[in-house]
Amino acid sequence: MSDGTIKAVLGPTNTGKTHLAIERMCGHSSGMIGFPLRLLAREVFDRVRAIKGDKMVALITGEERIEPPDARYFCCTVEAMDRLGGGHAFVALDEAQLAADPERGHIFTDRLLNARGREETMILGSSTLEPMVKALVPRAELVGRPRFSTLSHAGSCKLSRLPPRSAVVAFSVEQVYAMAEALRRFRGGAAVVMGALSPETRNKQVELFQNGEVDYIVATDAIGMGLNLDLDHVAFASLSKFDGRRQRRLTPAEMGQIAGRAGRHQRDGTFGTVSGMRGSTASPPEFTDEEVYAIEEHRFAPLTHLFWREAEPRFDDLATLVGDLEAPPDEPQLRAAPEAIDLAVLKRLAEEPLAQSIKGAGLVRRFWEACSLPDFRAVGTEQHARFVARLWQDLCEGYLGADYVAARIAELDRTQGDIDTLQGRIAAVRSWAYICQRPDWVLARDEMFARARAAEAKLSDALHARLTERFVNRRTSLLMKSLGQDRSGLPVELAPDGALTVDGEPIGKLEGFRFVVAPDATVADRKMLLAAGEKALPALLTQRAQWVASEGLGELELSEGAIQWNGHRLAQVELPDDFGKPRLVPVRELALLPELERKQFEAALLDWLEAQLEPLAPLRTLAAAAHDPAAGSEARALLHTVIAGHGSVSREDAGLQHLPKELRPYLRKLGVTFGALDIFVPALLKPAPRRLLHALGIDRRPLEEAMLPVIGEQRHLPAGYRPAGSQAIRVDLAEKILRAAFDARAKATGAGGKAKPPSQFAIDLSLPISIGLEAGNIPRLLGSAGFKRQGARALAEGAFGPPAPDMWGWRPRRPGERNDRNERGAPAAKQRHGKPGHKCHGKGGGKGKPAAKGGKPRESQHGPARAGGAFDALKELLG
Repeated sequence: MSDGTIKAVLGPTNTGKTHLAIERMCGHSSGMIGFPLRLLAREVFDRVRAIKGDKMVALITGEERIEPPDARYFCCTVEAMDRLGGGHAFVALDEAQLAADPERGHIFTDRLLNARGREETMILGSSTLEPMVKALVPRAELVGRPRFSTLSHAGSCKLSRLPPRSAVVAFSVEQVYAMAEALRRFRGGAAVVMGALSPETRNKQVELFQNGEVDYIVATDAIGMGLNLDLDHVAFASLSKFDGRRQRRLTPAEMGQIAGRAGRHQRDGTFGTVSGMRGSTASPPEFTDEEVYAIEEHRFAPLTHLFWREAEPRFDDLATLVGDLEAPPDEPQLRAAPEAIDLAVLKRLAEEPLAQSIKGAGLVRRFWEACSLPDFRAVGTEQHARFVARLWQDLCEGYLGADYVAARIAELDRTQGDIDTLQGRIAAVRSWAYICQRPDWVLARDEMFARARAAEAKLSDALHARLTERFVNRRTSLLMKSLGQDRSGLPVELAPDGALTVDGEPIGKLEGFRFVVAPDATVADRKMLLAAGEKALPALLTQRAQWVASEGLGELELSEGAIQWNGHRLAQVELPDDFGKPRLVPVRELALLPELERKQFEAALLDWLEAQLEPLAPLRTLAAAAHDPAAGSEARALLHTVIAGHGSVSREDAGLQHLPKELRPYLRKLGVTFGALDIFVPALLKPAPRRLLHALGIDRRPLEEAMLPVIGEQRHLPAGYRPAGSQAIRVDLAEKILRAAFDARAKATGAGGKAKPPSQFAIDLSLPISIGLEAGNIPRLLGSAGFKRQGARALAEGAFGPPAPDMWGWRPRRPGERNDRNERGAPAAKQRHGKPGHKCHGKGGGKGKPAAKGGKPRESQHGPARAGGAFDALKELLG
C-alpha cells in the first residue's frame, strides 16, 4: 500500500534480521514472509505457530501447503508468496540480495519491487543490496544492523584437527561425500546438507547436528541461505564452484555469506580452509588477504544490477508469451534474467507439433503453468521437457486421473537402494507433490497430495538413515565428546548380558571382569574404545563384584585350578602341601577395583572356596598325619603314597612290606582301608572330592563325571577306578566284590578256619552283576585276586534238572609273578627265575602248590610277596 512504511534492514549474517521480522509480523493483525528455502520457511513456521497457535499460521511452498481456514500469518517460499503481498498488514522478503542470482534472481526482484504490506514492508538482506534499494525503492528507510559477534580468519586446518561444532563447505557431491567419510573416520561422523536432498532429509540432518549427536556438518553453499546453525567454525574445502556455465572462484560476498554462519548471537566465530586431505595432489585452497579483510570487516562490493523478468506476461499466444518473458527491463539497474529452465522448456515444446493446438489465453496460461514445473530431478532441459510434454498430453484431456497419479506415486514408494537411488525417487515424488498442489490438475487432489507427501516422508526417512549409516559413527562421536569428561560422568551403561554401551551405542563387552572391545570396531577406534572402557571399569567392576559376592556365589565354580564365574577366570587357587588354608591369585583385571572393594571381594571368594573344599577334609587329615613325626616313618611313607595317589594306590605300589602290622590300626583310624588289591580312603572316592581334586588341577587323570560304579573301557583309566576286563570298576566296589568272594571261600572252609580249604567252592555273582559288571568281566576282576573259574560240567544227554553252578578255585600269586591276569584275565606269565626248585620258591616250591597248611603262602628269601598280591590280603580277610 502506498501509505505503508517500507524498511530495508541490511547487514551481515548474525544480525538478527529474521528474528526482527518475526517479531514485527507477530505485532500486526496479519502478515507474510517469503524465504529462499523451504527448510527456513518451515523453521520460522514452527516458531510463529508456537506464538500464535496452530490455527493462525500457514505454511505454503511449492510442494507443501498447510493452510488453516482462519490463518492470518503465512510463511512461504519466495516463489509461493503472493507477488503483491496478498493484502496483509505486514510483508517481508528475506535474503533479498538473491535478486542478483542468475537462476532465481528475477523472482526475488519481482517481490522486492511489488510485494507490499498495508502497514509495513521489510526488505531483509546483505548490505551489498543498499544501492539497488535506493535506486529501485527510493521510499524505503534504510536500517543498518551490526553483527552480534566477531568473525575472524583461523587459517588452514587439517580435517582430523577440525574443532567441534564446525561446518565443512564443499561444492560438489563427490567432495561432500569424501569430506563426510573422512570425518567419520577422524571424528565419528558428520551431518550432510545438500540442495539435492529433500527438505525433510535436510531437516533431519540439521537436527542431527543441532542436537549434538555429531559435532560436524558437511554442506554445499546452500548453508549460506539463512540456515540458522549452532556453528563455531566454517571450513572451506574449496573456494571455487561450477555455476552451471563455468568453474569460477567464489566472490568475496559469497564467501562472507557462507563464512558468516559461524558464531551465534554473541558467540564469536571463525572461518578457514581444509588442508592435508589424504590422496589429494592439488594445493589446499587459501584466502587472499583482500578476501580475509572483506569477510572480517563485512565490506563487499555493492551490487550493480539485479535480474528481472516480466512477472505478468501476456498469454495471447505462445510467441507473445515467449517475447514478453525475453523482453529487457526498462530500469538501468535491472538486467534480463538468463534463460531459466521453465522458459527453455517452453521454447523447446513450442517447436513441437503439440504446440499447434495451444490457442487462446486460457490454454496458453495453462501450458505455461505446466512448463513452470520445477526440475526437481535436475535432469536438464531436454529430459525435463519430455516429462512436461507427457504431463501436458494428460492435462489436455482435463484432469489427471486419481488412479494414474496413485500408480505413479506407488512406483516411487520404495525404500530399497542406495543414497543416489533414494535421492532420485524423492525428486520424482516432489514433482508429483507439486502437481497435486495445483487446483485444477488432479482429481481427488487432497488425497493424492497426502499420498505424495507420505511417500516423500517415507523416502526421506530412509535417505536420512542411509546418510547416517554411511557418514556417522555414532559410537565414535559420543566417545569423542565423552572422553574429556570426568570418569564418573562418562555415560557408560552395563547391560544384563555384559554389553557396555554409551547412550545405547555398544563399545564392548564385560567378559567376567575383563573388558573386550566391540568386534566391529576399526583399528582406529580400538584405542578410543579401550580408553572409554577403562574410565568406566572401576565403577562397573565394583558393581559387578558386589553383586557376585552377595547374590552370585551360586554361579561360581572351580575349574582348571581356578575360581570361575560364568566361564571366566577370577582367581587361581593355590593349595599348600598340607591342604590347609588356600591362597588366591586374582586375575589382573581385578586390580582395577578400588583397594577396599578388591580386598572385600577377595575375602568373599576365599570364604566361598573354603566352603567348597570341605569334601577334602579327609585329605587334610591324612596330610596332617603324614607331617606328624609321632606317626612313625613307615606310616608317614604310606600316607604320602596314598596322598600322592589322591586317596588310592594299588598294593603293588604301596610298599606294604615296610609297614609294621601294628601300625595298621592307626592308619585305619585315619580312614585308610587295606584291600585285596588297593589301599584307599573310601571318603576320597566319593564324587564330590574326586570332582574337586580334578577341578583344582591336583588330579589330572580323566574324571568320570557321573562317578558310576562301573564304566566302559577307556584308554586312560579315570581316577579311583581299576580295570576289570573290558570295563573299569571303582576300587571300593571292587574291594566289596573281592571281600564277598573271600567270605565265600572262608565259609566253605568251615568254622574256625582250621580245616583244609576246599579246592573248589561256589561264589554268588549277584553282587557284581547288580553293580554293573558284565558276566565276561567278573572272572577277570576275580582273577586279579587269584580266583580261577572252573566251568561246570554240562548235563548229560537226556538228564533233567538245573545246570550245575560254576566252581571257583583260589591260588595266590607267587612272589615276582606278573599281574597280567589283571588286565584281560589272561594266564600269568611263566616264572623266569629258573626251574622248579629254585631257591626263590622256598622249601615247598615246585609246581605252584601252597607252601603251608590252610593255603597260607610262604615268604620267599626275597621277603613277603609284593604289595598288591593276595598273601597279606588273605591274612587280613581271614583274621
